[in-house]
Amino acid sequence: YRFAEKLIKDLNLNIHTFIPQMSAARRNVLMGGIPDVDDPQHDEFTRQVKLEPFQRALAELKPDLWLNAIRKDQTEFRQSLDIVTASKDGIIKVAPLFNWTEADMDAYLAEHNLPNEHDYFDPTKALETRECGLHTQL
Repeated sequence: YRFAEKLIKDLNLNIHTFIPQMSAARRNVLMGGIPDVDDPQHDEFTRQVKLEPFQRALAELKPDLWLNAIRKDQTEFRQSLDIVTASKDGIIKVAPLFNWTEADMDAYLAEHNLPNEHDYFDPTKALETRECGLHTQL
């Protein structure tokens, strides 16, 4: 987070935050917690917590460019992509780290004294080999 905070301050970035419309507490009551990947509610969970807020951001901000940090070696689906692709709505998606390996990432993080996100868990993906939907549905 230190890196992100410094980058925001140094670049004077205008940050917009888009959160799910339903609170986690309400969703937990209605869905009984985070639904497993095999649960029919998982698609709705993913829509609520990831896809809808991102779609709302795209609709409000109307960007021409979408920078992301996907890497080719992360999933089978991503191997079918390239550094520059387009979203279904025609937004140009650029993945500057696309050809980086895990070793490249580790070296960069070490060189710049940045934390790694190994502890990060995305409940919409649930498995490292799954996509959450941002790159497959949008």
